[in-house]
Amino acid sequence: MTFGRSGAASVVLNVGGARYSLSRELLKDFPLRRVSRLHGCRSERDVLEVCDDYDRERNEYFFDRHSEAFGFILLYVRGHGKLRFAPRMCELSFYNEMIYWGLEGAHLEYCCQRRLDDRMSDTYTFYSADELGRDDARPSGAEAAPSRRWLERMRRTFEEPTSSLAAQILASVSVVFVIVSMVVLCASTLPDWRAAATDNRSLDDRSRYSAGPGREPSGIIEAICIGWFTAECIVRFIVSKNKCEFVKRPLNIIDLLAITPYYISVLMTVFTGENSQLQRAGVTLRVLRMMRIFWVIKLARHFIGLQTLGLTLKRCYREMVMLLVFICVAMAIFSALSQLLEHGLDLETSNKDFASIPAACWWVIISMTTVGYGDMYPITVPGRILGGVCVVSGIVLLALPITFIYHSFVQCYHELKFRSARYSRSLSAEFLN
Repeated sequence: MTFGRSGAASVVLNVGGARYSLSRELLKDFPLRRVSRLHGCRSERDVLEVCDDYDRERNEYFFDRHSEAFGFILLYVRGHGKLRFAPRMCELSFYNEMIYWGLEGAHLEYCCQRRLDDRMSDTYTFYSADELGRDDARPSGAEAAPSRRWLERMRRTFEEPTSSLAAQILASVSVVFVIVSMVVLCASTLPDWRAAATDNRSLDDRSRYSAGPGREPSGIIEAICIGWFTAECIVRFIVSKNKCEFVKRPLNIIDLLAITPYYISVLMTVFTGENSQLQRAGVTLRVLRMMRIFWVIKLARHFIGLQTLGLTLKRCYREMVMLLVFICVAMAIFSALSQLLEHGLDLETSNKDFASIPAACWWVIISMTTVGYGDMYPITVPGRILGGVCVVSGIVLLALPITFIYHSFVQCYHELKFRSARYSRSLSAEFLN
C-alpha cells in the first residue's frame, strides 16, 4: 500500500459507523474489489475515489453505506456461511450494496436469487412503465398543444377506468353492454326462447335465425352492443400513442376476437343468402357466434380481480408449467399401471373401460383431481389400491406449487390496488374541483 500512515500495520474500515480492522496483507487480496482497491491507491485523490472520506491520523477509511448489509457480506467473504438478504431490508437495496462492494447476484443463495429476480421484474413492470408513461404524459414546448392534451385525456379516459369521473361513467356503460350481450347470448340458446321467436315462420326463416344474426329483438340488441364495442375499440385505437403496441396487447386482441365473428357471420349470411349453401355455413356461423363469449373477458379492463388473475398467471407461468409436468408424468405412470392391472393381466375378466392407456388416462386425471365422475373405475384389488395411491398423489402434486401461486396472487393484488388508489386520489381531486 503506497498511501496511508507509514508504519501502520493495519487499516480501519468505518462502514456506516461500524469499524473493522484489517491487516495490510489481508487488504491486498481481500475478496471485495472495492476494499482491495485501497491497496493500490497512491494519493488521497485515489482514496476518495474508492471511499467517502479518509482520516490519515487514525488510518481510517469511511464508507457511507449500510452497516448491517456490509456485516452480512463480510461474513460471507470470510467463509462463515452463505450470502442471504439482511432482515428487514429491501432486496433491491441489498443488491445495490452487493454491487457497490464488488459482488454479483450469482453470489446469493438460490432462494434469494429468486426473490431478487421477482422483485426486479415487478419493479420493471410497474414502476418503470408508470414512470415512463408519466414522462410521456408531460409534453413540452410545441407538443404541449391543446390537441395533444385532449388526446392524452381521451386515452386515459378509455384506458384507465379509475382515472377520472368520465372514465368511470364510460366503464360503467361498457360493463352494462357486456352484461346485456351475455344475457342475450345465453337466452338465445334456450328452447323456449327460440320457439317463441320462430312462431309463424317458415323453415327457411328458422334456418336463417339459427344460423346468423336475424331481425328479432335479440338480434337488434346484439347489433347495438357490437356497435358500442366497435366504436369503443376504434376510439381507443385512434387515441393510442403507439399503434403497434396497441395491437399487441392481450386485452385488445381479445376485443378483436369478440367483435370479428359478428361481422364474419353477417357477411356469410349476406353472401350465402337463402340458398343451399346456408345449411353448410350454419355450423360455422354458430361456432362464430359462440366465440362472442370472449366479451365477458372485457370485464378484466374494469375489475381489479380479473386483472389480478391475469397478472398472476403471467408471473407464475413457470409454476403452471411445473404443475402440468407433474400431472403429465403421474398420468403416464398411473395410466400404464392401471391398464396393466385392469386389462392386461387377465384378458377373460378384464375391465373393458381400461382397454387402452389413453382410455386409462381419463380415469387418472379425474382421480388425481378428486373429481371422480364414476363413469369408469377399477374392479380388481390391485387396481383399487393403485386408485388410492393415485388420488393421494394427485392431492400432493397439485398442492406443491400452490404456495408460490398464492403469494404471487397476493402481491399482484396489492400492487394493482395501490395503482387503483393512486388514480382514485386524482379522481377525488377532479370531483372536488
